[in-house]
Amino acid sequence: MKSLILHTAIRIVMPLLLFFSVFLLVRGHNRPGGGFVAGLVAAASWALYAVAHDAPAARQAFRIDPRVLIGVGLGVILLSGVAGLLAGRPFLAGMWLNPEFAASGEVVVGTPLIFDTGVYLAVVGVVLTIIFVLEEE
Repeated sequence: MKSLILHTAIRIVMPLLLFFSVFLLVRGHNRPGGGFVAGLVAAASWALYAVAHDAPAARQAFRIDPRVLIGVGLGVILLSGVAGLLAGRPFLAGMWLNPEFAASGEVVVGTPLIFDTGVYLAVVGVVLTIIFVLEEE
């Protein structure tokens, strides 16, 4: 689609959507949001870019094969689970670097955030793979 309005709007909307997806990711393990919803928002921003331009231009702008993100995301999820095993706890046990802040609602780094990051990457990879294949057909 060749629309000047859409090309101009995507320059403004896409960074806002990507920033909002990171906000949802970081906020998600304490409040509504998380890796899945954040990944959908990020993929939606790239889907809008693909609609404004075309799928090959979106693939080129993305610079990474979305299927690689699926593997990286699953690897990050696995690492977040193995961290509990290495500490002598169950697989996917929640562990935090600063546990005194874990219940306060602040952003704390721990295995739930790492897990959500893996889900984020996997969801972006799966959705973009589907969108790019469908749009190229």
